Amino acid sequence: MTDITIIGTGNMARGIGTRAVAAGRTLEILGRDSAAAQALAAELGGAVSFGSTDAAPAGSLVVLALPFDAAKEVVAGYGDALAGKALIDITNPVDFATFDSLVVAPGTSAAEEIAALAAPGAVVVKAFNTAFAGTLVAGTVADVPLDIFIAGDDAEAKAAVVSFVTDAGLHPIDVGPLRRARELEGFQFVIMTLQANPEFDTFNWNTGLKVLV
Repeated sequence: MTDITIIGTGNMARGIGTRAVAAGRTLEILGRDSAAAQALAAELGGAVSFGSTDAAPAGSLVVLALPFDAAKEVVAGYGDALAGKALIDITNPVDFATFDSLVVAPGTSAAEEIAALAAPGAVVVKAFNTAFAGTLVAGTVADVPLDIFIAGDDAEAKAAVVSFVTDAGLHPIDVGPLRRARELEGFQFVIMTLQANPEFDTFNWNTGLKVLV
């Protein structure tokens, strides 16, 4: 029985995978390159399985640790194999050619576009898009646990994501329905532009968003 499948083998897959192992969850890594998936599984340690994206995900939570276009392609390609699963969309639909805009139209979000492509019975939850990969490995910035903002329309799926985030040593914040992903993606775009701005020489993809109460 597998709790979580991460699709992708890059830095965000490594960060979220590190948190999954810390949470004590059974984990599967799938990649287009099965050798890269095997290498990441070995790096993460523990009983982490791996495979190719030719296989259907085994986890009840499926993390789309992919760029936006690739996430859409994978969700559409898997079709009914994702029915009954909660899909965690971590994408930020930034126009990386200009780094000056998002590629989704006003009034929608990457999460909503992915949800529209998902098979009936597959539920999309937005999470982890406001955390950078390096900070996820540690789980903290300045010794403070990361806030993970979560948006979705299905209460059961969101509860599963909240449980994972909590067990991973992070602080979940439920921001409401899936349409709140529009604001999460827009705000993270601003944060990303700050990281890339040479005027902020202490920003190096190492910051974290925190709500203080």
